[in-house]
Amino acid sequence: MRVLVTGGAGFIASHVVDALVGADHEVSIVDNLSTGRRENLNPAAEFHEMSINAPAFRTLTLDLRPDVIVHHAAQMDVRRSVRDPIFDAEENILGSLRLMMAAVEAGVKKIVYASTGGATYGDVEANPVNETLLPNPISQYGISKHTVEHYLFLYRRLYGLDYTILRYPNVYGPRQNPHGEAGVVAIFAEKMLTGEQCTIFGDGTKARDYVYVSDVVRANLLALSTGGGGLFNLGTGRETSDQEVYDAVARACGYAGEPVYGEARPGEVYRIALDASRAGRELGWTAEVGFDEGIASTVQAMRSNNR
Repeated sequence: MRVLVTGGAGFIASHVVDALVGADHEVSIVDNLSTGRRENLNPAAEFHEMSINAPAFRTLTLDLRPDVIVHHAAQMDVRRSVRDPIFDAEENILGSLRLMMAAVEAGVKKIVYASTGGATYGDVEANPVNETLLPNPISQYGISKHTVEHYLFLYRRLYGLDYTILRYPNVYGPRQNPHGEAGVVAIFAEKMLTGEQCTIFGDGTKARDYVYVSDVVRANLLALSTGGGGLFNLGTGRETSDQEVYDAVARACGYAGEPVYGEARPGEVYRIALDASRAGRELGWTAEVGFDEGIASTVQAMRSNNR
């Protein structure tokens, strides 16, 4: 199968590329390297340095004529979306729309779209949430990622472009960048391994659903051939607080320092966990890597990189 991966030099998508290459797919990558890293690129995949908003992207898609586009390219920073909502919309909404238009023209069969769970649902009354809950995003990032889901539904109806939407939880693991597309696990581990003090924004009770990157990769590969026209949460259904993340990373790092607590940041959901029952029924997916196991693997990878 010919697969084009957007954002393929980034944290999650680079692992997806590795798995696609390992499964003997013909893989091409598009990434503008604004947050992706060249060292994440798989040498067996063809790399094109460009934005999905660039006119050259349409030309490339027509030349490659992939069977599937796995779409991860995005502006991923909630705080930047609050500061600069125009940039967020240009990257996430207009970029994805241009991608869909090029896909239809090139005869692409399917798009696998990396959406977001917590930022899409917003603050909720009870967890875990399933896909029947009406989204109520509280950040520009959540709005832009959710808007693309509507376009995918429309393009399937109008043009027959199939899709599978994967709503991600908080994904963590090796290659997560504590300075760019940052997640709290990578931030805490980087600071603890260098002996710095960590900041928890809020009182430590803010909670997310954490899934290790290899589990998310597996969902992407399943979605190549299943889940057509479907929307799927990925998650464990369990809340893990910022304080619990801090404590788990500290144990893995052998770090004894105490955190400082800062002001909560605007646009961030307070508590969220995702019910992935539909993914289990229709994709055959469930999270397999336990949190402590995943944290230990992440810390070990960061230790090796630091060395």
